Amino acid sequence: MITPAPPVLLVPGWAATARHLRQCRRFLLESGWPDDSIECLTFRRRYGSNIEHAAELARAAEALGRRKRSRIAVVAHSMGGLALRRYLLDGGGDTVDTAIFVGTPHRGTWMAWLAWGGGGREMRPGSEFLRELNERPLPQEVRSFCLRTPIDTRVLPGDSAWLDGAECLTVRLPTHPRMLSHARTLGLIRELLLDTGRAAA
Repeated sequence: MITPAPPVLLVPGWAATARHLRQCRRFLLESGWPDDSIECLTFRRRYGSNIEHAAELARAAEALGRRKRSRIAVVAHSMGGLALRRYLLDGGGDTVDTAIFVGTPHRGTWMAWLAWGGGGREMRPGSEFLRELNERPLPQEVRSFCLRTPIDTRVLPGDSAWLDGAECLTVRLPTHPRMLSHARTLGLIRELLLDTGRAAA
């Protein structure tokens, strides 16, 4: 690997844990990342509020940044991207250089009516949490990217995966749960992490 690999924090979605991030972590290790430069987060309450998750994400991100003495990248799947956005809006841009949102329902998803817990309620379209989140732009100092698949049955409507201020990219074929284990998606994530000269739209 020619370009230095940035430290990466991997963040799971609703109900998921670090176990669901293993293939992404293994892919990055095989791509040349040092073992101590990749952390996988598990939230204390998997179905909990994104506000609580953002605080946990902050502690993990800032610990990794201090240990590696650099700003970091965060790759967040699904609802984990909402916690990441909350953290960025609360000052996380000092720690995070690159944010990659993978299948994140930025304006909510109809499927959230079937989800439970604080996180499920917050993902419902029109929720107070989403209204407050979407009233504020992404920090300009953070390179931000959105990845979506056109056959996503968890993020409905599909354009909810798009976010103003981020470069938005479509990855063909993977389902929502498989986005962080799909070869083409993982290759694109690697490209975005390493291409530091590529600024988000």
